[in-house]
Amino acid sequence: MTTVSTNGALSFDGIGMIFPDGTEALQEITLSIDKGDFVTVVGPSGCGKSTLLRIASGLLQPTAGSVAVDRARLGYVFQDATLLPWRTVRQNVELLAELHGFDSAERKRLSSAAIDLVGLNGFENHYPKSLSGGMKMRTSLARTLTLKPPVFLFDEPFGAVDEITREHLNEETQRLFQSEGFAGLFITHSIREAVFMSTKVYVMSARPGRIVAEYDIPFDYPRQPELRFDPDFAMLSGEVSQALRGSHS
Repeated sequence: MTTVSTNGALSFDGIGMIFPDGTEALQEITLSIDKGDFVTVVGPSGCGKSTLLRIASGLLQPTAGSVAVDRARLGYVFQDATLLPWRTVRQNVELLAELHGFDSAERKRLSSAAIDLVGLNGFENHYPKSLSGGMKMRTSLARTLTLKPPVFLFDEPFGAVDEITREHLNEETQRLFQSEGFAGLFITHSIREAVFMSTKVYVMSARPGRIVAEYDIPFDYPRQPELRFDPDFAMLSGEVSQALRGSHS
């Protein structure tokens, strides 16, 4: 069952998911994300992290429990940038606004603001084949930002880029989180990424995925790159890592 969220931006209540082949992917997932929260979920491969996002978006219906969220302007950033190769950066960024029926002047205004937010000024007329992996992901972010979604879902969006680019994208995403004020649900395999970006980190067990640990992240925003070398950051990352190792059993 799905309802429009009235308090939290997104909440899962007792979510379970059993696929038609009998695979139990999720079991009793309960968590809530408010405006101003950036929540990251880590867990072993195959534990149901991406399934949880697909349930939040409405792409899958759970077999148990309920979701509360307003899907009218739900942002979704996929593992791949999913750009249309025959459209320029601007045309790709305008796509969602176009599909929502905005006129050309409004699409240009929204796309210009989003392109500026992600730092792609000067690349508006470039095609995806001429962009780096990081620039493609920034284009994907800009496309979603045009609708100013109150809730952003991120499905391991930076897993395919190199480590330095990934760190830059982490920094840019947390800057966007601050400036735009959305609620974020982020999926990743990287503990450092999870701790650097989030207000809270949840650890899921091996399949069927359950929440086995949660951590409030105490660091203030904006978070500087040097935070990754802070002893407190290393200690908290180690605690999350220990919980993740235990989640495999």
